[in-house]
Amino acid sequence: FYLHPELTEDLVGWYPPGAHSLVAVSVGYFLEDFVDMLCNQKLHQSWELLFHHSVVIVCFGIAVVLHQYVGFALVALLVEINSIFLHLRQILLMANLVHTTCYRLNSIINLGTYVVFRIATLAWMTHWLFLNRENVPTATYAVGIVGMAIMTPMNIILFYRLLRSDFLKSSRDVQQEKEE
Repeated sequence: FYLHPELTEDLVGWYPPGAHSLVAVSVGYFLEDFVDMLCNQKLHQSWELLFHHSVVIVCFGIAVVLHQYVGFALVALLVEINSIFLHLRQILLMANLVHTTCYRLNSIINLGTYVVFRIATLAWMTHWLFLNRENVPTATYAVGIVGMAIMTPMNIILFYRLLRSDFLKSSRDVQQEKEE
């Protein structure tokens, strides 16, 4: 958006060179991750991410196949900036580094980028869909609204879980940590 400010004027029909490829590669990534989770994780552990990936694959797939809404898909990819910190959090948890400054700093950055790049982006995308209702074909609009209706609550719930896990520890949790 910085390099191509004209993208902000047309999220439907115009996109910069390489943007279509970026969205197509993203579809490939989500497909690969979907199959990997199906093969290597228990369904009760991964159903939310499988559902999330399904929605993204459908929405981004529409942009790739139609060569439209690529700009809108690029906006959605801003969400992935926060994924860097979500993944780092997982790595730190697996390395048992929860009680480190690095984990604490990542937790703060994670929540900050979560609000900016997930919550605010999804809110903006929903707002854009409502504002552009007359310009978006009914089927595409329905997919977009359903996608937002699924992704927004999922992300709010995940935000709450992160907040509770990293910042709102109960007195019982604190007591258990002291005993360990």
